[in-house]
Amino acid sequence: MRGLLDTHKSHRKLSTLVENRTTYNAEYAELNIYETHVIAEQVSLKFDFPIIASMLTGKKVMHLEGFDAFDFFPGESVVMPTNKEMVIDFPIATKHKPTQCLALGIDAFKIEEVVGKFNHHVAIENENNNWDLDATSSHLINNVDVNHLIERLTYTFTNSNTSKDVLLDLMIQELIVRLLQTKAKSLITNDSHIFTDTRIGTVIKFIKDNLTNKDISVDQLAEKAYMSTSHFHKQFKNTLGISPIDYINSEKIKFSKKLIKSTPNLRMSEIAFQSGFNNTSYFNRQFKKTEMMTPQQFKASVSK
Repeated sequence: MRGLLDTHKSHRKLSTLVENRTTYNAEYAELNIYETHVIAEQVSLKFDFPIIASMLTGKKVMHLEGFDAFDFFPGESVVMPTNKEMVIDFPIATKHKPTQCLALGIDAFKIEEVVGKFNHHVAIENENNNWDLDATSSHLINNVDVNHLIERLTYTFTNSNTSKDVLLDLMIQELIVRLLQTKAKSLITNDSHIFTDTRIGTVIKFIKDNLTNKDISVDQLAEKAYMSTSHFHKQFKNTLGISPIDYINSEKIKFSKKLIKSTPNLRMSEIAFQSGFNNTSYFNRQFKKTEMMTPQQFKASVSK
């Protein structure tokens, strides 16, 4: 991402030290890059279209309706509905190390178009749920697919290319689908009503109830969903944006983090076992893949 910011820096004009804004336009979207070079508090932003805001460098403290104030770091994003206010603190911004963030705005009709396709082709079977983006805010942490798309979009927005609008259109469609999958996943995994009304929801409940079971298989989950294994795998990944095995592992990692916080004297091998992993090496790999750090590094970060 640093190389992308260097390209941006060579073109942008600095007119203010707090949330200096540079805008890059495309046919269906605009990319705004904000830079703050001094410590500041209670800075308000609001957009008249849905946006996804992603941190690039530094740290913010975000105050959003429906959330307790939270630290906002690089690699994290928030999805904001139309006309929802963000109130932001900048606790560490300096002239030489500015806090930088991007806000990607997408035309509402483009979102509606992609949402319609998503709900028609990919929505969960046997229920009437329709997913949308422009309702509540979301805070995304360590969403690798979204982060990769943000990097590609930033590169394409800030560089000249004869096929720029075509490329951006494709990437924006993919981003909307990724966000819809993230939202569907959140709703399914947190809404007890959806648990009882969908086959995928029933499977999610089974996984949660048997999380420390080391022998959960995709075949077993497919049987619970009354689908063939191949169809179940495709339906699960299309709807939630993640494979059944990756979902199981991510839930086990969440459980392991709770154990690390609540029982710091436990050895990592015991935490791995209690979290449903067969061996410590696989646990370590999955933890780093999900959290971008090792279990030991996570333990050190929460024990400070």
